[in-house]
Amino acid sequence: MSSNGDPGYGTHPLPGPPPQAGEGNSLRSRQNLPPPSRGRAGVGAADARGSRETVVAAAVLVLVLVGVPWLNPGYRFLSVAISTGTVAITLYGLALLFGQAGIMSVGHAALMGVGAYTAAILSMRLGMGLWSALPFSMFMAALAAALIGLPALRVSGHHFVIITYAFCTLLAIVLTNGGSFTGGATGLDVEPVGTVLGINMDRLRNYYLLVIAALLASMLATYLISASGYGRTLRSIRENEPLARAVGINTGLHKVGAFMMSGAFAGAAGIFQAYYLRHISPTLYGGLPSLYIAMSVMLGGARTLYGPLGGAIIVNFLPEILNIDPVDSRIAYGAGLVAVILLLPRGMVDGLIGLYRWAARQRA
Repeated sequence: MSSNGDPGYGTHPLPGPPPQAGEGNSLRSRQNLPPPSRGRAGVGAADARGSRETVVAAAVLVLVLVGVPWLNPGYRFLSVAISTGTVAITLYGLALLFGQAGIMSVGHAALMGVGAYTAAILSMRLGMGLWSALPFSMFMAALAAALIGLPALRVSGHHFVIITYAFCTLLAIVLTNGGSFTGGATGLDVEPVGTVLGINMDRLRNYYLLVIAALLASMLATYLISASGYGRTLRSIRENEPLARAVGINTGLHKVGAFMMSGAFAGAAGIFQAYYLRHISPTLYGGLPSLYIAMSVMLGGARTLYGPLGGAIIVNFLPEILNIDPVDSRIAYGAGLVAVILLLPRGMVDGLIGLYRWAARQRA
């Protein structure tokens, strides 16, 4: 099957005997048929070019992200970049849920909070560091996601979105009234990361590289899951859940599983955020941060590999670096979201990629 979804290559043959030598072009011109297709060799060349473009884009992205600290951008730039990186990790988890399974959630800030508070409590009670607490944070966030995802077996659409938003509000109330265990409204302090493999992670540049490594790992995991058979199963549920159920796919189990994977991403982002801020409080994980996360993935695009990163840059990074007034930025977000939904349903990043390819074809 061709990349554009057509069932084959070229046109169907005309009835009757094949044309004699030298008659092919004249017959084709008389019938107003398109020229012969390039066949599999042409499609293979196009795929090879696409693969090269993907590899080059990935290499450029890695070089840019890793090379930023050596450009001496300043403390504020790196601080905002670290915050953007942690949010982007969450966005890649949400992209799996929304882009692959077609389930939107506005509760991912709460899942980040589960991961962050798990790490803070383990650090305070048991003296566990970042690396030893990381799997626990991911597991607890995935478990919380499973509990939220259970209603997805019965409700969907905006009803499920409301449930995820209610979870944010409920978690904020629990954390605020948790007493000394959760630190109440003031929150909890988190110990410094310390040294990892002889590298002092308390230095801002080193911690930035650590977050970038986690971000790149999240991107790779998202790509591998999307390209796997499990990703195809999730997309079949997204496109036609009754049909997927009719062919024997346990849609409920897969939807809860997708939510758990997405929650694990958010839990990892939460622990990296907690160890960067060194102090967490319930206000970081309420309804408004969750709305910003959902808006980011819709603006950037959930079905494009670079979409979540683009959304994080648009919503989290650029307004801080450009010193845009918060009220103006919210107005711009609203107008931009409406424009993206109407004109670029696959997100701004996909639209920019399409514009680049169109310009490349025009030059050729």
